[in-house]
Amino acid sequence: MGINEIGEKMKGLLEQGAQTSKDLASKAGAKAQNLGEQGVLALDIKKLQGQIKKLHERLGKEAYEIFGNQGFPVVSAEDPVVKAILDEITAAQESLNRKEAELREKKEARI
Repeated sequence: MGINEIGEKMKGLLEQGAQTSKDLASKAGAKAQNLGEQGVLALDIKKLQGQIKKLHERLGKEAYEIFGNQGFPVVSAEDPVVKAILDEITAAQESLNRKEAELREKKEARI
Protein backbone atom coordinates (compact mmCIF):
# COMPACT_ATOMS: atom_id res chain seq x y z
CA MET A 1 0.00 0.00 0.00
CA GLY A 2 1.51 3.26 -1.15
CA ILE A 3 1.38 6.68 0.44
CA ASN A 4 -1.28 7.83 -2.02
CA GLU A 5 -3.48 4.87 -1.14
CA ILE A 6 -3.06 5.52 2.59
CA GLY A 7 -3.85 9.21 2.04
CA GLU A 8 -6.97 8.37 0.05
CA LYS A 9 -8.10 5.85 2.65
CA MET A 10 -7.58 8.41 5.44
CA LYS A 11 -9.42 11.05 3.46
CA GLY A 12 -12.34 8.64 2.92
CA LEU A 13 -12.49 7.77 6.61
CA LEU A 14 -12.43 11.44 7.61
CA GLU A 15 -15.19 12.29 5.14
CA GLN A 16 -17.26 9.38 6.41
CA GLY A 17 -16.71 10.52 10.01
CA ALA A 18 -17.69 14.08 9.13
CA GLN A 19 -20.86 12.91 7.38
CA THR A 20 -21.76 10.71 10.35
CA SER A 21 -21.26 13.67 12.69
CA LYS A 22 -23.48 15.86 10.50
CA ASP A 23 -26.18 13.18 10.43
CA LEU A 24 -26.10 12.77 14.21
CA ALA A 25 -26.20 16.53 14.75
CA SER A 26 -29.17 16.81 12.41
CA LYS A 27 -31.03 14.03 14.21
CA ALA A 28 -30.23 15.54 17.60
CA GLY A 29 -31.50 18.92 16.42
CA ALA A 30 -34.73 17.42 15.11
CA LYS A 31 -35.23 15.51 18.37
CA ALA A 32 -34.62 18.65 20.42
CA GLN A 33 -37.10 20.58 18.32
CA ASN A 34 -39.68 17.81 18.70
CA LEU A 35 -39.21 17.78 22.48
CA GLY A 36 -39.53 21.57 22.59
CA GLU A 37 -42.77 21.39 20.61
CA GLN A 38 -44.05 18.71 22.98
CA GLY A 39 -43.33 21.01 25.91
CA VAL A 40 -45.24 23.88 24.33
CA LEU A 41 -48.19 21.60 23.55
CA ALA A 42 -48.22 20.24 27.11
CA LEU A 43 -48.30 23.80 28.44
CA ASP A 44 -51.11 24.75 26.04
CA ILE A 45 -53.06 21.67 27.18
CA LYS A 46 -52.70 22.65 30.84
CA LYS A 47 -53.89 26.19 30.05
CA LEU A 48 -56.91 24.89 28.16
CA GLN A 49 -57.78 22.49 30.98
CA GLY A 50 -57.64 25.40 33.42
CA GLN A 51 -59.76 27.54 31.11
CA ILE A 52 -62.39 24.78 30.83
CA LYS A 53 -62.46 24.39 34.61
CA LYS A 54 -63.04 28.13 35.05
CA LEU A 55 -65.81 28.04 32.44
CA HIS A 56 -67.50 25.19 34.31
CA GLU A 57 -67.30 27.28 37.47
CA ARG A 58 -68.85 30.25 35.67
CA LEU A 59 -71.60 28.01 34.35
CA GLY A 60 -72.30 26.74 37.85
CA LYS A 61 -72.41 30.27 39.25
CA GLU A 62 -74.78 31.34 36.49
CA ALA A 63 -77.05 28.35 37.14
CA TYR A 64 -77.05 29.18 40.85
CA GLU A 65 -77.90 32.80 40.02
CA ILE A 66 -80.83 31.69 37.85
CA PHE A 67 -82.15 29.21 40.42
CA GLY A 68 -81.39 31.06 43.62
CA ASN A 69 -81.55 34.77 43.00
CA GLN A 70 -83.85 34.97 40.00
CA GLY A 71 -86.15 32.19 41.21
CA PHE A 72 -86.47 30.36 37.89
CA PRO A 73 -87.15 26.61 38.27
CA VAL A 74 -85.25 25.65 35.11
CA VAL A 75 -81.95 26.63 33.55
CA SER A 76 -82.10 26.64 29.78
CA ALA A 77 -79.27 26.24 27.31
CA GLU A 78 -81.08 28.94 25.33
CA ASP A 79 -80.42 31.52 28.07
CA PRO A 80 -78.01 33.97 26.38
CA VAL A 81 -75.44 33.91 29.18
CA VAL A 82 -75.61 30.12 29.59
CA LYS A 83 -75.40 29.62 25.82
CA ALA A 84 -72.34 31.87 25.58
CA ILE A 85 -70.57 29.92 28.33
CA LEU A 86 -71.51 26.58 26.74
CA ASP A 87 -70.16 27.80 23.39
CA GLU A 88 -66.88 28.81 25.05
CA ILE A 89 -66.62 25.39 26.73
CA THR A 90 -67.25 23.64 23.41
CA ALA A 91 -64.63 25.72 21.61
CA ALA A 92 -62.06 25.20 24.37
CA GLN A 93 -62.75 21.46 24.46
CA GLU A 94 -62.31 21.18 20.68
CA SER A 95 -59.03 23.06 20.91
CA LEU A 96 -57.94 20.81 23.78
CA ASN A 97 -58.75 17.69 21.75
CA ARG A 98 -56.69 18.99 18.81
CA LYS A 99 -53.71 19.82 21.03
CA GLU A 100 -53.85 16.40 22.73
CA ALA A 101 -53.93 14.65 19.34
CA GLU A 102 -51.01 16.75 18.12
CA LEU A 103 -49.04 15.92 21.27
CA ARG A 104 -49.71 12.19 20.80
CA GLU A 105 -48.42 12.46 17.22
CA LYS A 106 -45.25 14.24 18.38
CA LYS A 107 -44.62 11.60 21.05
CA GLU A 108 -45.11 8.78 18.55
CA ALA A 109 -42.86 10.36 15.93
CA ARG A 110 -39.64 8.45 15.38
CA ILE A 111 -36.87 10.97 14.99
